[in-house]
Amino acid sequence: MFEVKDLSVSYHNKTVLNKLSFKVDKSNIVGIIGPNGAGKSTFIKSALDLVEKDSGEVLYNGASLLKILEDIAYLPQRSQIDWDFPIRVIDVVLMGLYPKIGIMKRIKKEHVALAEEQLRRVGMIQFKDRQIGKLSGGQQQRVFMARALIQDPKILFLDEPFVGIDITTEDLLINILKDLKTEGKLVFIVHHDLSKVEEYFDKLLILDRDLVDFGEVNDVFNEVNLSRAYNIDFSQLGGGA
Repeated sequence: MFEVKDLSVSYHNKTVLNKLSFKVDKSNIVGIIGPNGAGKSTFIKSALDLVEKDSGEVLYNGASLLKILEDIAYLPQRSQIDWDFPIRVIDVVLMGLYPKIGIMKRIKKEHVALAEEQLRRVGMIQFKDRQIGKLSGGQQQRVFMARALIQDPKILFLDEPFVGIDITTEDLLINILKDLKTEGKLVFIVHHDLSKVEEYFDKLLILDRDLVDFGEVNDVFNEVNLSRAYNIDFSQLGGGA
């Protein structure tokens, strides 16, 4: 069980998340939607203690999420990554092992074999020695998915993973995430394309600083909630519900 209790976050005395509370079982793909500034990325960062909470807590099976960080994979927005850093694709994937083997430990052949296995899974094995900044946006995102997969995480947080990538890569990634759900994983995805909500997600977290609604997609993805969240006429959103 994943549980958020009265989570509040503010920046410079401005509330970004206000007493957010919800529960979700493992083995779900949860979409996170809302307007710009709604607190979507802040929710993920505060859950991982990357930004300070004003109050509240985030729990997994009753324990703080901070106690199981090695079982959590996080894909930040692509704009937050330094693509000019001189690192090879295979080394990016191997970084996913650091929480479990230690950053100063020697990389062994079996570790490289694991990384190559995940690169094959995302169709990137032929680029294993390429510098990460030399890849296209879709290829870079595949590599970061391989880094997440090698961790064998219980929980995955993905912040706008489909922005700036090709449709073939998007299809590949969502199919991998659906496979992970069948393996009992819990996946959170910050997302903007409302037309894909019903196809991609099991549950939906709708934010606008406050919790607008949370639940099964079929129950909460509707005109009333979207109008509340986006504060515009539903017909202007370009999506269905």
